[in-house]
Amino acid sequence: MVSIQFDNFSVMPLFGKDYLIIELSDFENKAKARKFVSENKGKFVAEIKKYRRKRSLDANSYFWLLVGKLAAILRITTTEIYRGYITEIGDNFEILPIRKAAIEKFKSVWSSNGIGWVIDVIGESKITGYINVKAYYGSSVYTEDQMGRLIDLVVQDCKLQGIETKSPAELERLKKEWQTTEQEQ
Repeated sequence: MVSIQFDNFSVMPLFGKDYLIIELSDFENKAKARKFVSENKGKFVAEIKKYRRKRSLDANSYFWLLVGKLAAILRITTTEIYRGYITEIGDNFEILPIRKAAIEKFKSVWSSNGIGWVIDVIGESKITGYINVKAYYGSSVYTEDQMGRLIDLVVQDCKLQGIETKSPAELERLKKEWQTTEQEQ
């Protein structure tokens, strides 16, 4: 398997067939593509997904360090704290109608993505036999802004409990370091 980052693509008809054309704009991705093509023949499956920046391990590690300290003082689990934040940051859920008979299966499948992938039942759907749910995405797929809000929430709660946190300047450095790291990838 090879992962190649690209900015533009199109489907082009040529000699009665359709081809997926990918614009490779940097040397590293061009080299990866050439190597893959030269070393592999046969049938393949391509999975194309929208590029998302990954979180820096420093920002993520710092988030979990603070969650652990908060859990010790509040005497609740880190999972409870994390899931509470997931439902507070906004812009991280879908509202979906789910068949009543399938709600438990859907919860099981959705939550198998990680501990932050939670479901809130919000009530009856207009569709007969269905319930509306808020299906929250876990932080593993968060944008830069969403992760920033997640860190801000835990910092705010830690300050309320007297837990020492990094200075605002250090927090901004963590977030910017995450941005810089991701722009280089």
